[in-house]
Amino acid sequence: MRIITGIAKGTRLKAPKGLDVRPTADRVKESVFNIIINLELPTAEDAVAGAHVLDLFAGTGNLGLEALSRGAAHALFIDHSQHSLAAIKDNIHTAKLSEKTEIWRGDSVKAIDKLSQLGRTFRLIFIDPPYNQGLVSAVLLKLDTTGVAEAGGLIVVEHSKHEPITTQWQYLKLIRTERYGETVVTFLMR
Repeated sequence: MRIITGIAKGTRLKAPKGLDVRPTADRVKESVFNIIINLELPTAEDAVAGAHVLDLFAGTGNLGLEALSRGAAHALFIDHSQHSLAAIKDNIHTAKLSEKTEIWRGDSVKAIDKLSQLGRTFRLIFIDPPYNQGLVSAVLLKLDTTGVAEAGGLIVVEHSKHEPITTQWQYLKLIRTERYGETVVTFLMR
């Protein structure tokens, strides 16, 4: 696992030992970012350049770090696991991106409420929860109702093909879905 392009191109990223973390494969990540950079957002020319990024269920920080390497202004990584947070800290340090990052330990769903109370918004949000635990729906419902996702912002969800995403939201709009074996990546816009 490595950063594919940008200022930290080639940096190898570490993952915590065990089966609790399922890092996004490089080929999937490259495809996801190719889609992201070619999407036209109503509020920005580029979903990544200058964006504030939220990486929920961050695991290794792989997606948020890739965004920072490609020109994002800041990334907030949230995960509940101490092992994941240690890996994220190591990866941030290795990629030399410390000045653009923030790390929170806690429940990603509950963190959205806290971010909303603080008035924090993000143009690019990555969601990569443990598969088939109902977390995708819970997070999307919070993002739909809180305004943490900027108007015109992009939400990228990595989930199991066995956990389809509902389309019953007030503010979120499904714009694209891609399948990579057992993994599905869904792109939504607020």
